[in-house]
Amino acid sequence: MTDPAGATSCLKTPDTSPYSSETSGVRTGAPRFKHSGWALIVIATAQLMVMLDLTIVNIALPAMQRELGFSVTSLSWVVNAYVLAFGGLLLLGGRTGDLFGRRRMFTVGVSLFMVASLAGGLATSQLMLIAARSLQGLGAAIASPTALSLIATAFPDGPSRHRALAVYAAMSGAGGALGLLLGGLLVDVASWRWVLFVNVPIGLAVVVATPFVLPRGSGKRGRLDLPGALSASSGTALLVYGLERAPEYGWANLVSLAVFACAAVLFVVFVMVETRSAMALLPLRFLRHRNRLGGYTIMFLLGGSMLSLLYFLTQFLQDVLHYSPIVTGVAYLPIPIVIGSAGFVVSKHAGRLGVRRFLIAGPALVSSGLLLLSRVGSHTGYAEIFVPLVLVGLGMGLSFVPLTLNAVAGVRQGDSGLASGLINTSQTIGGSLGLAALVTVAATVTRDHLLHALGAVNHGAVSQTLSTSIHGYESAFLGGSLASAIAVIIATVALGPSTASAPQDST
Repeated sequence: MTDPAGATSCLKTPDTSPYSSETSGVRTGAPRFKHSGWALIVIATAQLMVMLDLTIVNIALPAMQRELGFSVTSLSWVVNAYVLAFGGLLLLGGRTGDLFGRRRMFTVGVSLFMVASLAGGLATSQLMLIAARSLQGLGAAIASPTALSLIATAFPDGPSRHRALAVYAAMSGAGGALGLLLGGLLVDVASWRWVLFVNVPIGLAVVVATPFVLPRGSGKRGRLDLPGALSASSGTALLVYGLERAPEYGWANLVSLAVFACAAVLFVVFVMVETRSAMALLPLRFLRHRNRLGGYTIMFLLGGSMLSLLYFLTQFLQDVLHYSPIVTGVAYLPIPIVIGSAGFVVSKHAGRLGVRRFLIAGPALVSSGLLLLSRVGSHTGYAEIFVPLVLVGLGMGLSFVPLTLNAVAGVRQGDSGLASGLINTSQTIGGSLGLAALVTVAATVTRDHLLHALGAVNHGAVSQTLSTSIHGYESAFLGGSLASAIAVIIATVALGPSTASAPQDST
């Protein structure tokens, strides 16, 4: 049955899962944790740090390329190594908290993230930097879902938990845009290494504070589904690699076809493993609820739209409008400001109004903003960019809190790590695959327009390069707008009209 009060049913049902975790402080009647305010600061800081690193290195990529000698192709793996490790291992990271204790694994994840950041900042070779970024992704995959699960431990059911979830969702939504601002500032005043070094003092403060402000918990015996994690993450990595190489080498190229075939085989293996395993990483029964599955799909589509926006608009601002890194970061300020403001407002009304209304309006605004951005040109002023950024920020702000509430509402206590891991997985995998797909679209459109320009006008044809690049950006923004429009359709069709949260598990 759906909780009539809305999303306040989060994690209320008694635990009967073999993955059960903390046994104290999670149930509805649990007393308020005396350090809940400080606990929220620690959890929010860790989540912000994790989400910042999805984008903070983007502005530093040219400096990294110059110093370490990356090629155009290999440079993309500085971003992909983090995104793929983060998204591909999030489910495994969430399950570690259920099995071994959330506070313990939260500390492990933040510590690994901090050490990997230090190693990345000290990198003297391409391989060392990419390896460090992969380890950062692993640390983030452990820290992020356990942080969300800890909210259920530190905050009692009701308005206080809604406010805490609003803060968590705001950090998730605004972190990417804030990363661009901070990255531009650090590159301008220091060096690219500080986009990684900055995580060290933040991570150290979180690790030191954790034992004092986060509630202790215990885990339950069980095992990790390593075959499932490896097949899913490897399949995703191969799919992204195939999408990125296809425009250059051709979709019918033998290697491209082999990569896509291997990715498909790995995904089939993942489904087979999850079907037969008693300790499945993603039990298929977990996706039987229409509202929950719909919410994950919406987050997947919005993740692709958002990461693609940040990636392509950053290039447009710097390469076409000739903004400096710091000015580019400042240009993004409307997104985190509007996301944070809208998120707090939504958190006060989501329980009463339900998530469906917000998840129709939010993606619709994102789609509208991206559609407006698809009209950019070489003479575009910031005023023409500001309005779409506000629309996108408002749409994301309306979406992130309801999606987070929908993800963790009604799940068994022992499945909270799985629920929180899957919502983050949807966002990051959606971002990775969406970005790869739209990069492919943009590259194909740019190449086709350039070949047409070269064929039509040989004299001065080089001057057509900027124009063709803009066509590529336009197509990418249109693709992101389409993805968000599909999210609107899913919210309209898949979510129940009176549903405030996902139904409670009975399986």
